Amino acid sequence: MRISVIIPTLNEANQIERTLQAVRAQPGPTEIIVADGGSTDDTMERAQSHAQVIEAPRGRARQMNRGAEEASGEVYFFLHADSRPPEQGLAAIRDTLSNPRVEAGAFRLSFDRNTPLLRFYSWCTQWPWIYICFGDRGLFVRRHTFELIGGYPDWPIFEDLEMARRLHERGGFRFMTQAVTTSARRFERVGALRQQLRNARLWLHYVTGTDPESVAHLYPYESSSSDA
Repeated sequence: MRISVIIPTLNEANQIERTLQAVRAQPGPTEIIVADGGSTDDTMERAQSHAQVIEAPRGRARQMNRGAEEASGEVYFFLHADSRPPEQGLAAIRDTLSNPRVEAGAFRLSFDRNTPLLRFYSWCTQWPWIYICFGDRGLFVRRHTFELIGGYPDWPIFEDLEMARRLHERGGFRFMTQAVTTSARRFERVGALRQQLRNARLWLHYVTGTDPESVAHLYPYESSSSDA
């Protein structure tokens, strides 16, 4: 089972090589596609020796959809540029999808920093709550299922939550026990409590049906090498 790992990037020069090396260390047939949204640092140059690099319209949803257009795998695994899959994570995806009734799934979440609040946030992801399946948890989906639902919605925010919800409604969604490890850089830069309150505010907007365009400015997609 060939997995296409699709990674959207924007000024991720300080993160991308570590992520790509972690993916390349995984056994099994794997394709890696980096869909760049217009980086002004050397993200694309650093990624080229590890992955196929393509240019895409800026915005995670558009970049991930563009990556999927180029992908040849039977399964898509969407991974953030500052996140690393668990050891044997791709093998776990293959094993899970060996059940033909399973169409998609997501991992638990852990952080590269150890604080009480981040530990609590990580602990919450052990529960099968689809409304906290954010993109940094690493969503995977069969190619034909992704195409059937039309890919990620072209939203500036909440595209990850909405995709997970749509997949979960179809049935055959699995919550994995292993954890993706992601960067705590936003929490460190803004402050852990302040960032979590910001996240909670945005989450409430999503579950109450707020138009994503009206709140996108509250969580800009503005990653940069200085965040690392």
